[in-house]
Amino acid sequence: MTNAIQWVRSLIFVVFIYAMMPVIGLLFLPWALFSRRGALEACKTWCRVVRWSAIWMVGLRTEVRGTPPKDEVLIAAKHQSFLDIILIFASLPAGKFIMKRELMYAPVIGQYALKIGCVPVDRGKRSQAIKKMVDDVSKGRQQPGQLIIYPQGTRIKPGVKAPYKVGTGVLYEELGQDCVPVAANVGLFWPRKGIMRKPGTAVVEFLPRIESGLSRAAFMARLEGEVESASNALMQEAGFDPEG
Repeated sequence: MTNAIQWVRSLIFVVFIYAMMPVIGLLFLPWALFSRRGALEACKTWCRVVRWSAIWMVGLRTEVRGTPPKDEVLIAAKHQSFLDIILIFASLPAGKFIMKRELMYAPVIGQYALKIGCVPVDRGKRSQAIKKMVDDVSKGRQQPGQLIIYPQGTRIKPGVKAPYKVGTGVLYEELGQDCVPVAANVGLFWPRKGIMRKPGTAVVEFLPRIESGLSRAAFMARLEGEVESASNALMQEAGFDPEG
């Protein structure tokens, strides 16, 4: 019975937050059409609505640990669900994602994502997309801010192991920027698929930055070790054994 009630609450929550997306998008549209700042504020407002409503609708609190960077850096994060996207973006002054090209055509999300500077990537053509993005950044065509990438390429269920893809290493090496790793346990409460949202405290943690200048292999090994170790610690703190 308890699970059934939580599922109904979760359904109401999901409907509410997605209904608020076009509402906020339309309210901010006049500002967003002419200003990237307007688009950023619209997205951040929606993130605040999600975090606020999650507390009283499904009993899910959210916490951001560490120090979110304010300078131009590469953000390499653990990706477990849509919630880590929300928390990471809301914590940065000008976050922008490497995203699937299909999302460009999603109502509201696609238009605002392009406005804030997100970089569309074709599935199966990631290497070409990364090269083009590096070229665009070097020529000054990309919007300034914190570039967010998910090294494993997709959402990974807690406890499941998946390789870290070389694209993050290419960006780190070519852009010459520091990288800030981000750990998460959010998939325990907001799964990658389904309606159920579980009560508790979902956490993302900004870890100490990895300075630029490492070799690609050394960087990838350090990144994976730090993100996985910190994410496992956050999941254990929440009562989940990632090795079990």
